[in-house]
Amino acid sequence: MKKQTAMDRDWFATARTLSEALPYFQRYDGATVVIKFGGHAMGDETAMDAFARDIVLMKQVNIRPIVVHGGGPMINEMLARLDIKSEFVNGKRISDEKTVEIVEMVLAGKINKHIVQAINRQGGRAVGLSGKDANLMICDRAVPDMGFVGDPVEINTGVLDTLTQGGFVPVIAPIGMGRNGETYNVNGDTAAGAIAAALKADRFLLLTDVAGVKDASGQVMTRMTPDDIRRMTAEGVINGGMIPKTETALLAIEGGVRAVVIMDGRAPNACLLELFTEHGAGSLIRAD
Repeated sequence: MKKQTAMDRDWFATARTLSEALPYFQRYDGATVVIKFGGHAMGDETAMDAFARDIVLMKQVNIRPIVVHGGGPMINEMLARLDIKSEFVNGKRISDEKTVEIVEMVLAGKINKHIVQAINRQGGRAVGLSGKDANLMICDRAVPDMGFVGDPVEINTGVLDTLTQGGFVPVIAPIGMGRNGETYNVNGDTAAGAIAAALKADRFLLLTDVAGVKDASGQVMTRMTPDDIRRMTAEGVINGGMIPKTETALLAIEGGVRAVVIMDGRAPNACLLELFTEHGAGSLIRAD
């Protein structure tokens, strides 16, 4: 009898993993999954390619992935290069007309097309757009003294339905449009949550640079309810940069999203681990 090699064992393990994933392929057949892509993974080519492969695999098993991306570090770099000072209030960039012009150029141009190219390079059919295309994301001004920072008030999903039904993967830059044609800079998490809610997505995957929501002892909570989020926020356990993400998660669930997962986008194949394994990834938040 032939002795089993390490390579043989690797192949057997791969086959077993695929077999165990079958119920999850069936579970998510035809499901809409909105993914907020951001953090340091965007600046790493290896991580970008891995993310793109995950998106293409989702599409191959009949999931409808929709990607919404950020790009804060790249915007900071361009503004510094042009000697334009940038200030933040509660995590949101004050955006005058000159600043929002640069933000749109970076988000809807360089970053958006880079993600589209990465997905297409892996065999997908991605299409880049912003919230201004087909009136996808109509916004009101968030705070008067912050300039052109917008809050989504109307999401017109027709263009997304057309693209996903045609086999395409929409990749969306968080630039919105005002009712009078203004251009608005929208927080990427906020934009993704609003789009997920409008689509009544089955899953909203919020990729960050942390493993998930942590309890008072520093352990990642794998399953949470909205009441858990509210209690931990009131107690100060959830604080800092995690507050906007959990607030976005709550709004998405209230808007009809079945579940939100806050997870580490730097982890290899994080999206696949969450969707297709019993183990999952990050903190899953869903209503009782």
